[in-house]
Amino acid sequence: MELTATTTIRKPVPEVYAFWRDLENLPTFMAHLEEVRTTGDRTSHWVANAPFGKDIEWDAEIVGETPGEKLAWRSTGDADVPNAGTVRFMSAPDGVSTEVHIVLVYDIPGGTIGKAVAKYFGEEPHQQLDDDLRRLKQVMETGEVVRSDGAPWGKQARNEFPQRPAQPLSESELAKGADR
Repeated sequence: MELTATTTIRKPVPEVYAFWRDLENLPTFMAHLEEVRTTGDRTSHWVANAPFGKDIEWDAEIVGETPGEKLAWRSTGDADVPNAGTVRFMSAPDGVSTEVHIVLVYDIPGGTIGKAVAKYFGEEPHQQLDDDLRRLKQVMETGEVVRSDGAPWGKQARNEFPQRPAQPLSESELAKGADR
C-alpha cells in the first residue's frame, strides 16, 4: 500500500525539518506510535498500536538524507509491518511556511482482508496519515494538539490520543472528564 499526503505549516523549513529529524518527536503527533527510540545516528526502534489492542515493532534505518530537505527510511530485519517512506520539506510560496510532502509504502498483514478489517475498526490508513499531518501542523504552530469544544474529551474518550481543549473546561467538566 502506498500513501501520500501533504500539509503546509506556518514555520520555516529548518524548524520543521529539525523537529521531524528528531525521530523521538514523532509520537507527539502520530496517534498510533507509542515510542520511537533512536538507537544510532541513522537507526531507530519503533513501537506502534495495531488493531485489536496489539502492538507492532520494527527497526528502521535512514537510507537517504538531504539536511533541511529530505529524509528517506526503510524498516530492517523482520519488521511486523515492512515499510519505507520519504518526507520532503519545501519552502512554501509565501516564503515563510513549509510544505511537508510524505510518501509511505508498507505491507498490511493479511493483504486485502487485513485492509478491510482495519477499515472496519476505524483504522483507514489514508485518514490516519491525514490526521497525523494535521496534528503535526498543530504541534508546530501552537505547541500542542488542540480539539474543538464539540468534542471536549476528543479521542481521550477511547483512550487513544491525549488532546487539550481549544478553550479551558470548567471545573465541573474537568472533574467529569477525570471520571472517564
